[in-house]
Amino acid sequence: MKIRFHLHYRTQWGQRLFVCGSLPELGEWNPERAAAMSYLPDGHWEWELDLPDGEAVSFEYAYYLLYEPRQSVEWEFGAHRQVSLPADAFSEAVYQDQWRSSWYPENAWYSSAFRRALMRREPQGAAVAAQAGKRSGRQVLLQLRAPRIGQGYVIAACGGHPALGNWNPAQALVLSDHAFPLWQGRFALSGPQGAIRYKYVILDAATREAVEWEGGEDRVLDPGADLPARAVFVQTDEQFRYTRANWRGAGVAMPVFSLRSSSSTGIGEFTDINLLVDWAAASGIRMVQILPINDTVATHSWKDSYPYAAISVFALHPIYLNPEAMGRLHDPQEMAWFKSEQARLNQDALLDYVEVTRVKSRYFKLLYDQDHAACFAEPGYAAYFEANREWLIPYAVFSCLRDRFGTADFSQWPEYSVFDRAEAEAFAAPDQPHHSDVAIHYFIQYHLHKQLLGASEYARSKGVVLKGDIPIGIYRHSVDAWTAPHLYHMNAQAGAPPDAFAVAGQNWRFPTYNWKVMAEDGYAWWRSRMTQLSVYFDAFRIDHILGFFRIWEIPGHAAQGLMGYFNPCLPLTRTELASRGVWLDYDRMCKPYIREHMLGAFFGSDTDRVRAEFLDQPYPGIYELKPHVATQRQVEAYTEHRMQESPEEADFYRRVQEPLYSIISEVIFLEVPNTRGEGFSPRIAMHFTWSYRELDDRVKAALNDIYTDFFFRRHEDFWREQAMVKLPAIKYATDMLVCGEDLGMVPACVPGVMKELGILSLEIQRMPKGSGKEFDHPADAPYLSVVSTSTHDMSTVRGWWEEDRGRSQRFFSQILGRGGNAPFFCEPWVARDIIVQHLYSPAMWAVFPLQDLLAMHGGLRRQNPHEEQINVPADPDHLWRYRMHLTLEELLQAEDFAAELRALTEASGRNRPY
Repeated sequence: MKIRFHLHYRTQWGQRLFVCGSLPELGEWNPERAAAMSYLPDGHWEWELDLPDGEAVSFEYAYYLLYEPRQSVEWEFGAHRQVSLPADAFSEAVYQDQWRSSWYPENAWYSSAFRRALMRREPQGAAVAAQAGKRSGRQVLLQLRAPRIGQGYVIAACGGHPALGNWNPAQALVLSDHAFPLWQGRFALSGPQGAIRYKYVILDAATREAVEWEGGEDRVLDPGADLPARAVFVQTDEQFRYTRANWRGAGVAMPVFSLRSSSSTGIGEFTDINLLVDWAAASGIRMVQILPINDTVATHSWKDSYPYAAISVFALHPIYLNPEAMGRLHDPQEMAWFKSEQARLNQDALLDYVEVTRVKSRYFKLLYDQDHAACFAEPGYAAYFEANREWLIPYAVFSCLRDRFGTADFSQWPEYSVFDRAEAEAFAAPDQPHHSDVAIHYFIQYHLHKQLLGASEYARSKGVVLKGDIPIGIYRHSVDAWTAPHLYHMNAQAGAPPDAFAVAGQNWRFPTYNWKVMAEDGYAWWRSRMTQLSVYFDAFRIDHILGFFRIWEIPGHAAQGLMGYFNPCLPLTRTELASRGVWLDYDRMCKPYIREHMLGAFFGSDTDRVRAEFLDQPYPGIYELKPHVATQRQVEAYTEHRMQESPEEADFYRRVQEPLYSIISEVIFLEVPNTRGEGFSPRIAMHFTWSYRELDDRVKAALNDIYTDFFFRRHEDFWREQAMVKLPAIKYATDMLVCGEDLGMVPACVPGVMKELGILSLEIQRMPKGSGKEFDHPADAPYLSVVSTSTHDMSTVRGWWEEDRGRSQRFFSQILGRGGNAPFFCEPWVARDIIVQHLYSPAMWAVFPLQDLLAMHGGLRRQNPHEEQINVPADPDHLWRYRMHLTLEELLQAEDFAAELRALTEASGRNRPY
């Protein structure tokens, strides 16, 4: 039997096409042994495969493009193509295919967000395959890849052939959705057949009425006059050609901990997600977005409320369990105690993290003692444990040792400070006296898994996408750092350069990734992390996606983000600096610049005391820090020690800590690690330093050119290469829809990489990405993006409106197009204008914090908008306490508001079934 592969693709000079697959003749998925296709006129490529007669044929294949000058390979997008032919049925099979570009925006529709939630469907059609009823017959197998078809609709092929209805949609060939999102139909060719023209049409599944014809020119199916009598012609088409706009949806964002319901215990719980999904579905909203939900219990204190500092990237946070959904306590007194505590905590306006943790921890321990034997005997538990034991056992042992030794800082443990899997397995053995202290964490994680999976499956059943959040870093004192420290740079810190929200930059204190080591096993840690996430979510947000291009790395001795540099970077050498007009005087440019006339500006009335306690004066009028306070971390440790030692002096040390940080950051250049003193980075925002201002104009001009080139031109190709190695491994580990938080100091190469990989960008109106603009307009957003009014790291729309009267007036006039004076407060009609503007954006998603949606309703929104902000990035000690002021049950009862939202989403085209 002969199999012919045919592909129409117009290559450029130096490009060749190959077909690769599971057969030996196709290289067995080794691209170096793939079959090279032959070029035919007018951009046609073909390859023939001869297989023995009389045998059934089943294999997979895909095409790839080779760029010969660079010897680089580009695979086509999507799942492998399938060949399945019965034994002794055909003498020839022709596969007419189209190249699937990775650049198509429509590729996002193949994500699980569409297939498992938005366009979720129970296939009704029977399996379709090439089957010869008569040995003399010729068949056509028509295939269309079309994931954007909701339940209640089917696709048919209609055209100029009796089997296709002769252009009558009522008689068209209805395609089977058995292999959704691949639609298939088969029909016979009775004799020699010329070209057949046809189109696809969407039908109402119940009435078979045509609801939308695809646009564009007619498609052409041309088996050719030379097709043998016993042959099958398989034509695979790509994408239904919609005449209406791209599919777009609306979403709501709210952290789980901020949800409030009558059945929760002082904090939102996984079971509350169902109520939010109910409200979203009633409101025409198709996505629920949450913040990270991994376990952050490191200190058993308020510090653990920070959701981006997880002690495990796999374990879920016990605080999100609904205790009664786990099981009720048999002891009536204990149950009465819990109900009393539950009622008390539910009345709190803000989250009391410590109290909620205390109450729930006691409940978990009581329930474990009561039910663990029955739980561990469940078949579901055994399956869960085996599927997750790789991370679950180390996590449980870590949690036990954290509590035993009173710290999550494993370097301080008297035993087990260096992870050894055999030791961990032995420690966790059932015959150990402390086994229950380990096993309780299995018990809790299993219940977390069941409750979150239940919420996830419920959301999918309602056609709502559940969207998770991936922090860019890991916590320094975490299971991940304990078990695999070689994957991270433990002596470095990740953060962000200065911006409008944090003028000194941000220091998250996370170790940075050792990407070189991670690449050695194909980023297995990342792929495992993504696979785990995909169990519960169909979309996720990559926090600070810029970190995959380069991370803002801060040396371990620094506290402020100002003292960071990009890693990786192309450092400046002394020779290069000299060639560009800057002679590197190390003491003048790389050590803190501290002069007599500066001190008063930094320390005011505290100057004399600071001079005596913190500074040495090697030369008249020139100062340097004393050796024990020469770095920001040394200042931090010293001042905190002195505040504890002498509480009466605490105000002084608290007052001078930040100014001391500032004079330590009075440098022009930072030495880049591992360059042996020969590689340098300009200090970010150096223009605001005294050190820069007091240089002569010639040096400043040279520095300005170096600075602009270093931060905005020098690294573009270099950083693109970095991202194109890391991001595909993460993107293609699962089929989730991937969104990137690409705010801040965005390299010019970022949009192109995200577009090429089909990763959605984040567009915030008040954080324009174009230079010289004060605001962005949602109408200018690309399709592969998420537009939003605000994020958890900034004030809500109402809070922002009151921050700057002049800015609000400009926004009112220029963006909303309103005349006259802007109202002092963000009135409901103003909030509505802003929401509507985002809904009509061409972006795939318009996702709103719930607070901003409620701002449209005077009776539902919170009285004080300044109580709505979730996080303050500039405050490293911020407590994550925000809770909804309404219960979800009360929100569901506000049916008029849900109806208003549904009307807006439908009018703007954001709630369509296809």
